[in-house]
Amino acid sequence: MHSIVLELAKQRRSIRCYKNVSFNISKVLYAIKTAIQAPSGANQQPWMFIVIDDPDVKTKIREVCERGEKEFYARVRGELKEWLAKRKLTWKKPFLTEAPYLIVVFSEVGKPYSIESTWLSIGYLLLALEEKGLASLTYTPPNPKEVANVLRAPEKFVLQTIIPVGLPKEDKLKEPRKSLYETTFYNRWGNSLTNKRGEE
Repeated sequence: MHSIVLELAKQRRSIRCYKNVSFNISKVLYAIKTAIQAPSGANQQPWMFIVIDDPDVKTKIREVCERGEKEFYARVRGELKEWLAKRKLTWKKPFLTEAPYLIVVFSEVGKPYSIESTWLSIGYLLLALEEKGLASLTYTPPNPKEVANVLRAPEKFVLQTIIPVGLPKEDKLKEPRKSLYETTFYNRWGNSLTNKRGEE
């Protein structure tokens, strides 16, 4: 049996370079409509989305984010610093202005499991974008409150991530994933799944 969701998950990659090619906003709205079907604590649906295509707004967001990133990169150390260097990642975030659309996702403070629920909706969103043939990235700036202020978000809403959306400019391989048997136990912690064959 062909698994559409699994195949979408397998092919999705985090993309940081985007083509200067526009497309109809309906594809982005489709992804958000999918995202709001996610489960949430007490069905409070604590998420809010802002779709941005205004070049001036994107430029302002990039300026604020890069200012925060400069400070972050100046103090990062150890394994994370090595990981960033290996992938040639720097404080510069051109995808914030290159991608045709940005989706900024917020969670509402005080709602039950608001952060967990919002990130469940983000998972739905990413797969829906992939279904539409669009690349994406979950980028959380080190200074989310400053970005929220640019967008005039109310105090009770906390920025969780900025998702650039567009057509990929880079032919990037998907990062390796651990196997089912490396990540899953059976009945109790430490019990191997290797003798169970419940895969489809």
